[in-house]
Amino acid sequence: MNRLFKHPLFRNLQYVAGSAALAAVVVACAIKAEELPATAEAAAVPAGIPVDATVIHPSELQDRLEVTGTVLANQEVDIVSELTRKVVKVNVKEGSKVKKGTLLFLLDQADLLAQLERLHQQEKLAILNEKRLKDLIDHEAVAQQDYDEVATNLKVLQAQITELQATIDKTRITAPFDGQIGMINTHVGAIVSVSTVLTDIQDNSVVKIEFSVPEKYTNVIHAGSQQTFTTPSDQTEYKTTVVAKAASLSTDTRTLLVRGVTANPQGKLLPGQSARINLSLNTSANALSVSSQALIPSPRGYVLFVAKNNKAEARPVQIGQRSTGQVEILQGLTPGDTVITSNLLRLSPGAPLTLVTIK
Repeated sequence: MNRLFKHPLFRNLQYVAGSAALAAVVVACAIKAEELPATAEAAAVPAGIPVDATVIHPSELQDRLEVTGTVLANQEVDIVSELTRKVVKVNVKEGSKVKKGTLLFLLDQADLLAQLERLHQQEKLAILNEKRLKDLIDHEAVAQQDYDEVATNLKVLQAQITELQATIDKTRITAPFDGQIGMINTHVGAIVSVSTVLTDIQDNSVVKIEFSVPEKYTNVIHAGSQQTFTTPSDQTEYKTTVVAKAASLSTDTRTLLVRGVTANPQGKLLPGQSARINLSLNTSANALSVSSQALIPSPRGYVLFVAKNNKAEARPVQIGQRSTGQVEILQGLTPGDTVITSNLLRLSPGAPLTLVTIK
């Protein structure tokens, strides 16, 4: 084996192999050297800041204000007795719906009915006496004074009967309007007085929405205008029609109380619920509006960045009314401007841009 390594032919092969390896290294270095200038030149060109933008066009813009209100029943009263008497019948169930005139409670009326019967008997006799004396007075067989006394006695009895009948009617406590009964607070056998609340009744077929608006907008909300609202228990958007405004502002809050009405045929809206009213104040037909995220506060107002020739251009703007997520621009923009809406913190005037998305 040692002889083989020392043979002249083997040494020549070693030399050729070494020369080939050296040549390969030199070629590789040459290739890398040719690539270096191109790579350095590419690195020297800065990439634009990736941003999203929106092209501005005139559109309708509504100025909206969100306030909190309360849902109220259309009608609501406590059912109380006008007499101090014993309850002999409870004719209604809690939570049931009733029609106007439905008997709710019946109070003891036995003694009143007995008094009424006595007066009716007295009335019959008084009617007979009045007829007899009427015939006699026609024939001048009795003095006029005697007839007047009998006629007056009859009228007094009839007045007493009417008064007693009214008292008896008060023992029948009926529904004053169509509505839903609340909780029953009494039972058969209980003695109730004029201060005892037997139950309550609410008319929820139509509900009222009451809310207050700031002094600034008191002349913007008009009777007959429609507003929208939602409740925490139901994300359905309801409509309410403004029907009345208070005559004056609250001196404590400087707000104006406003009332609207809303149909409630399915009874989903319950009195006492809170309501978030989305008030429509002003509408601009051809407004230039941008996303509120595009606005940058500055010591002199607000600034927007506009994309022009793939570079950022700062524009001072004057804003107007606001709506949900949108702001009206009164001065500083023209239709067709491309307003940048993202990556604003990295921008500066003249910064190169790469527009990722354009709306």
